[in-house]
Amino acid sequence: MEEKQIVNFGPGPAKLPKSVLLQAQKELLNYSGLGISILEMSHRSSDFNKILNKTESLLRELLNIPGNYKVLFLQGGGSGQFSAVPLNLIGLKGDRCADYLVTGTWSAKAAKEAEKYGKVNVVHPKLHSYTKIPEPSSWTLTPSASYVYYCCNETVHGVEFSFTPEAKGVELVCDMSSNFLSRPVDVSKFGLIFAGAQKNVGCAGVTVVIVREDLLGHALKECPVVLDYKVQAEMSSLYNTPPCFSIYITCLVLEWIKNNGGSAAMEMLNKQKSSRIYDIIDSSNGFYVCPVDVSCRSRMNVPFRVGRKDGDEALEKKFLDGAHERGMISLKGHRIESWRSRDPSWKRL
Repeated sequence: MEEKQIVNFGPGPAKLPKSVLLQAQKELLNYSGLGISILEMSHRSSDFNKILNKTESLLRELLNIPGNYKVLFLQGGGSGQFSAVPLNLIGLKGDRCADYLVTGTWSAKAAKEAEKYGKVNVVHPKLHSYTKIPEPSSWTLTPSASYVYYCCNETVHGVEFSFTPEAKGVELVCDMSSNFLSRPVDVSKFGLIFAGAQKNVGCAGVTVVIVREDLLGHALKECPVVLDYKVQAEMSSLYNTPPCFSIYITCLVLEWIKNNGGSAAMEMLNKQKSSRIYDIIDSSNGFYVCPVDVSCRSRMNVPFRVGRKDGDEALEKKFLDGAHERGMISLKGHRIESWRSRDPSWKRL
């Protein structure tokens, strides 16, 4: 039977490179000749330790991570980090407060969660729609804040930072879940970076955290031990049973990214693909409408409506039905917002 060709635009879990899937299939029943599956392997074994070390080594190489940063592989997804970040960092200074840039659904959720543990300052005027990043000149940063938090690519709204915010001496924290390794990043500018793997570097189950060593050991007393960065760093992410298979898949994806030119090559690919989509939208005489300001359009996911600015229900249904007939899935977008075209880094390689 001929294999049906599917183009998966899912934002996360997202499409994986076929070579990664084939490698995982090949090793699923008998990993590296050991006679057991990676799904059965003890997380305390030397064999899994090799996988863990290789995954970290690849990450350090691809992002040029400085030696004074720890790399953690945790659970709970990005939403777990909405709690973990303030639990670990909001107590860095006595005022127990943090600055948040709220430019979309995910940074809004993060800010709301952080309010449980301290004072949250939204540093810019309230946005009536998430279609543009406020000008830095409109920001009011708090000198006594423990950190400045932002999400550099809002998956739901298709808003992406093309620059690294200036935190003015305060620790910078970034949710990079949906554009992680899609372009080179100067890790040294950040106190902490986290990314759920399922959007760009693997499957659901593992969250990558990159944190500078001097920020460890400041967790609030109410911080659960599994979310305590210092504890997890001291235990090499093995305080509790880690998501072994998810880490293994991330290792394969990182190897794939390395073999295909690294983050610089991914950046070029993302620019090429997103430009083709935006060109079609912009030349459609209003038939397709992208609400996002040109200055902050995402290279990773492209929200658009069909027929008019707020969408023509009949035309959008026709579009989605036609896409499905042609083997294109997951174009409808997030359940709480309009729909979008999602374009993971590796989709067409």
